[in-house]
Amino acid sequence: MSLEMLSELALALVAFLAAVVFHEYAHGRVAYALGDPTARDARRLTLNPLAHIDPFGTVLLPVLLAVLRFAFNMGVPIVGYAKPVPVNPLYFRHPYQGMMLVALAGPFINLLLAGVGVGVWQSLGASLPELLAFFIFYFVVINVILAVFNLIPVPPLDGSRVLLYLLPQGGKRLLMQLEPFGFVIVFLLLYAGVLQALLMPIVSWVEQILDFGRFG
Repeated sequence: MSLEMLSELALALVAFLAAVVFHEYAHGRVAYALGDPTARDARRLTLNPLAHIDPFGTVLLPVLLAVLRFAFNMGVPIVGYAKPVPVNPLYFRHPYQGMMLVALAGPFINLLLAGVGVGVWQSLGASLPELLAFFIFYFVVINVILAVFNLIPVPPLDGSRVLLYLLPQGGKRLLMQLEPFGFVIVFLLLYAGVLQALLMPIVSWVEQILDFGRFG
């Protein structure tokens, strides 16, 4: 692996870490605003990355996917997750609605951060140093991918909390029964190429928006 490729990999992983930390912080902040002090009491209402790192989801999985993407030129998205912020819906006046709002906070902050990245890119334009351009590109891509990925309505992803709010009582029970198998379903979707088919066009779309080809 060349030095340039290692630099890109490192920048992508830093962008990923920032995206997941803000994602989890947003969950905790909205839960706290709705009356749930659980994240604060667990010292998770912070932007300190060390409070949110999950050894597999924040380190091993994204590193593995990044190596497959950069070293082996495989078209896989860089996805992963941080340690979930603890939320107790019993503190909410309307538990299902509260959980939906908490869930939507994560993808919302990711899309907001992606928008900030695009704004910086458009403001600085061609004056961007190459390494900063690579970082902003991956920062935008990863934030958009995390937002879309987490809105997939499969437990324990955020989209399942939205679906849980919308479903009738029988559907709620069925969805909650799927919770223990959620990560298995996600990995099967990844293995089958479904997630790649959904997420990789996002990379091309962001490349077009940012005119990233000039840095290629």
